[in-house]
Amino acid sequence: MVMGDLPRDVDLVVIGGGPGGYAAAFRAADLGLETVLVEARGRLGGECLHVGCIPSKALLGLAALITDAAEARAAGVEFAPPRIVLDRLREWTAASIQKLARGLDGLARERSVDVLAGRARFADGDTIRVAFSNDDHPPATLRFRHAIVATGSTPVPVPGLEGSGARIWDSAAALALTTIPSRLLVVGGGYIGLELGTVYAALGSEVTVVELTDGLLPGVDRDLVAPLARRLDGLFKQVHLRTKVTAVRETGSGAVVELDGEGAPARLEVEQVLVAVGRRPNSAELGLERTGVQPDARGFIPVDARRRTADPRIFAIGDVAGEPMLAHKAIAEGLVAAEAIAGRPSAFEPQAIPAVVFTDPEVAWAGLGEAAARARGLEVRTVTVPWSASGRAVAMGRAEGLTKLTFEAATGRVLGVGIVGPHAGELISEGMLAIEMAAVAEDLAGTIHTHPTLSETFAEAAELFLGRPVHLPPPRR
Repeated sequence: MVMGDLPRDVDLVVIGGGPGGYAAAFRAADLGLETVLVEARGRLGGECLHVGCIPSKALLGLAALITDAAEARAAGVEFAPPRIVLDRLREWTAASIQKLARGLDGLARERSVDVLAGRARFADGDTIRVAFSNDDHPPATLRFRHAIVATGSTPVPVPGLEGSGARIWDSAAALALTTIPSRLLVVGGGYIGLELGTVYAALGSEVTVVELTDGLLPGVDRDLVAPLARRLDGLFKQVHLRTKVTAVRETGSGAVVELDGEGAPARLEVEQVLVAVGRRPNSAELGLERTGVQPDARGFIPVDARRRTADPRIFAIGDVAGEPMLAHKAIAEGLVAAEAIAGRPSAFEPQAIPAVVFTDPEVAWAGLGEAAARARGLEVRTVTVPWSASGRAVAMGRAEGLTKLTFEAATGRVLGVGIVGPHAGELISEGMLAIEMAAVAEDLAGTIHTHPTLSETFAEAAELFLGRPVHLPPPRR
């Protein structure tokens, strides 16, 4: 424990207790390093556990339950319309979060990782000052041999809407479930906006989405987005592309929003506005200017393969160290950084990093798609298996999905995988393993997949590449 302002010498200070930070601290402690973790929130887990990944996925699970119950009517199974009890819903979500947070606290204690509830700032290249969340506790000084910056990211505000009031939500406010608005405008058609829009539509809100670009999930393969977009057309009231918010005026009962876009109304009255246009790294106000660390123009901290910054004592991981801003990337980077600091031969060199959008249907992808592969000068072949050829998908009533694989043309090596459909987030791991292990089409085709399962579409895609599909017509020669 840090006592007063008496300096304490430690092997490692980790700033930030999210997935990357606690993973790094735990691995460092396991490797024999005296480790202190500083977390402003106090409880471990970061934004992901407390106001991000976990609560959103808990609510998305309930949204899927509501949607599945409604859609069961077509199969001859009818349920009464759900009654939403917000207090119990909040308590249920909070209980899940607290259970996981207590588990992390216990793991830290078992490893003798000292967790300090406060804000850390670099005093110089080997000293950190901690201002405790409890004002009665005097600041502490930590002299470190190494430090890891794992401070994550925060939502990006829309210019002109910063701090606009109670009618403007960011993702954390939306996950607080203070109310279920009758009409909700979601600004941003990326994964955060679509996931939270899905939740509130299932809970009973009339949801409208506006997106500045010409398609939902910008940057994602259009073949994967198309089935999701068709389903969201039935779930959301409206989706306006190439549209921006020009003004928001709060009223007693909601907000009046002015829009500028193709086919969009000039004026829209809603009860609540959710701004979900991206996130930015938390690299400011850390005192990095007193060290050799030099964030780039966007605030990201450049690092090498070991996650070391320009200052050899200081490492950076997770959202603050660059895109993609994903918890599993942060965890992997945290393990590499801890091992590198402990003197182990370790580097962050994955062949791919998977991504999942937990909408309904889910969208997941990893590795190189066709366009990215060709941009690198690779000769590739892409094959697509529609889930209408999957017995499992048809039996589930969810044949709108697809599995899309990109192969190196000459060798059949798996370069990229894309999936849209229920459980895509679980299925993508087989694709990731294939990419990491440099598997070829024969490997996938020769692996016996359980029937009937959605995973069979991987083998079917490989068979299609090899010209011998079972559940699809043979390719024309």
